[in-house]
Order: sequence, then structure tokens, then C-alpha cells
Amino acid sequence: MVTIAALGALMLATRPLLQPPGMPPLPPLSLLAQTSGLLAGYGALVMLLLVARQPVLERGVGPHVLARWHSRLAPVFLLLVLVHAGAAVAAAAWLGRRRIGASVLDAAVRVLTLPWVPAATVATLVLVVVAVTSIRGARRALGHERWKGIHLLTYVAIALGFGHQLAGPDLRGHVALQIAWSLAYAYVFAALLHHRLLVPVRQSAAHRLQVTGVRREGPGVVSITVGGTGLDALGAQSGQFFRWRFITPDHWRTAHPFSLSAPPADDELRLTVKAVGDGTRRLQDLAVGTWVVAEGPYGVMTPHRRTRPDVLLIAGGAGITPMRALLESLPVVDGEDVVLLYRARGAEHLVLGDELEAVAASRGARIVHVLGEDPHLLDAPALQDLVPDVADRDVFLCGPPPMAAAVREALREVGVPRSSVHEERFSL
Repeated sequence: MVTIAALGALMLATRPLLQPPGMPPLPPLSLLAQTSGLLAGYGALVMLLLVARQPVLERGVGPHVLARWHSRLAPVFLLLVLVHAGAAVAAAAWLGRRRIGASVLDAAVRVLTLPWVPAATVATLVLVVVAVTSIRGARRALGHERWKGIHLLTYVAIALGFGHQLAGPDLRGHVALQIAWSLAYAYVFAALLHHRLLVPVRQSAAHRLQVTGVRREGPGVVSITVGGTGLDALGAQSGQFFRWRFITPDHWRTAHPFSLSAPPADDELRLTVKAVGDGTRRLQDLAVGTWVVAEGPYGVMTPHRRTRPDVLLIAGGAGITPMRALLESLPVVDGEDVVLLYRARGAEHLVLGDELEAVAASRGARIVHVLGEDPHLLDAPALQDLVPDVADRDVFLCGPPPMAAAVREALREVGVPRSSVHEERFSL
């Protein structure tokens, strides 16, 4: 990772030195085409690195932060690709001493005859398709699984564009830089293959992971127990999540990110799933004995993040699952207080109620159900009414993005330091 960062800085710093001696300065359009292309190639490396799921990043920075960075970089990356393509065509027209407006088609045809440009053109079209289907409305209409399949085409697009980068004017003739660039791409793709495929398969085979129980918790909610051997070697903690891939014809293509809903044991892990889409709905009838590939553990919202004696847990929706595990795992001694605020639209949406009450009773914790549609139920005044000493507590937060954002702002208003808020965000 440090090598890739250094390589990017080196490429950008030495860009003016790559012109052969005695050559006149590049025309502005050519300079724009080459610089935007160089930045796009470097941006592709960074984007892939953010989703390579390397433990040092996943556990140090946090998957939700990496996902947010990736999603924010994506439109910048696509813009650079489009600027590069447009500027290259415009530069070709200008160099042909014709008016751009009258010769764009001719210039485009001539550009397409350059080495590896047809593959790069296909890559650009694929990236545009991925971007269009990632618009919120289109993504919702497609469904998560179809969108995910289309999104994976980004890897194909970046691979198609790699040959064009090596053959382009920035690197052509500079063997050392071509080798360094190739090694950087090889490293990132190897990291993707290793951490996203080989490690989970090897880990799951070594621990013989399979579904050992499916228990209905309520309408559209089931708890799935995954059994195995030597699971303590995974180093999982309450508050963390795995990406679960259930090996059935309907599920093997999708890795579902679900938190542990009970403290991990040496011979079993448990997740609780609410039916919110086609994929999670089909998981309600998962068969006992199904083999499982589990990738993880991930997440930084663990008991070890605690820095204060008193703790406030705030959960909403599916965010109750990691809080259920944390409620049982947080070390509590006499005089320390743990409160769980459980936000839901109504009593019918509460899950794991009996378990939560039993765990709370055994640990001397309090559970407060915050029910209703009013968006102000967990605003700053409400938090201070419910937990007067909230500013003096560690706060663990997990819930749907709109709720979590509102609570985050409320915590800031009541004076909870940012360092005392520990959060796992849903996928962005």
C-alpha cells in the first residue's frame, strides 16, 4: 500500500519530466488527456485497494469508512476517464488542423485505431453502465443482487484498460515505470483474490462451517446458527460482522454482511436475519446442513473500544443484532451502568425481546424501548431526558443510515466526544 502511494506521488511529480528532450511542450488538450488518464489509472488502483478487504485497513480504518471513501471516489474516477477520452479525441482533431466541431467523428475513428484503445473504449462503456445502475433509483429497481452482479463488471473494465495504460504516451518507452505500474496492479489484484476469495474458502474449509440451526424469531426474522470446529481461532468478538456466503443454488453468488447476534463460541456463531429483500427473504428457509463460507471477522465496534465506566447502546432496526451480542459481552462491575435504547416503529418490529430482557436482567442493565414514527424521539433533548448523564458515557451506535446520522448529530449536541462514539454503519 505504501508502495502504491509512493508510486502515484512519483508519477504525478515526474509527469513534466516524461517528455523526450527537445520536444516542444504538449498542447493543452494533449496535456489534459494524458494527465487525466494518468490520474484515472492511479484512481483505479486506489479504488480497488479500498475494497480489497485487507485486514490492516478493515480493522484499522473500518469497513464502513472504506466503503464511503470508495463510493465518493467512484464519480471522480469516472469523470477523469470521460475527460481523458473526450480530451484525447479533441486533441486528435486539433492536431489534424481541423475544427473540433466538424471533425470529432473522424478524430474518434483515428483514436480508435491506436493500440489497446478499443479495449479501453469497451471499458469506458462498462464503467458508464455501472455508474448509471448505481444511481439510487436504478439500484433500487434492479435489486441488490442484480446491481452487485453488474457492479462486479468494474473489475473487468479496469483489467481491459490496463493494457491501454502501458501503451499510452505516459508510460510508453519508460520500461522502469511500466514495470512498477504493472507490479502495483498485480499486487492489488492479488490482494483482491487472496482476501476476498482464497482466505474465506480456506478458513471455512478448515473450520468446517455449516448451518446447524434456523430458529424463527418473529415475522420475517430468523436466527441462523453456524457450527464449526475451533472457531475461537477466528478471533471474532461481539459487535463484529462476517460476510456470509451460503452454498446453495440461490445464495452462493452473494456474500451477505450480517453481525453476530450472540457472543461467539468455540463451536458456533449466530446471526439474525430480517427479510428486507429477495435475498434475505430466501434465507428465512435456509436448510440445516448448508455449507457456509464466512469472510471476516470485520468491524471495530467491539468491547475493547470502551473507555468509560458507563455505557449507552443505541440500536435501530437490524442494528439490534450486534447490540444483543455486546450487551452480553461488555465487562460490567459493581457501580457501572449499561443502558440499551432500542428504537423501532412499533412493538411488532422488536426482535430478540425475550433474550434481551434475560441478558439485561442477568447483567443489571436497562432496556428502554423507543417506539413510534416521530423523528425527534432520539434528538438531543430526548437523549438527555432518557439518559441524563449521556455525555459521560461511551456510546455504541448501530442503525439505519438516516437514524444513525440523526443520533450522531444529537450526541454531538449533548456533548459526547467523538472519541466516545463507537459505530458500525450499514453498507453505503
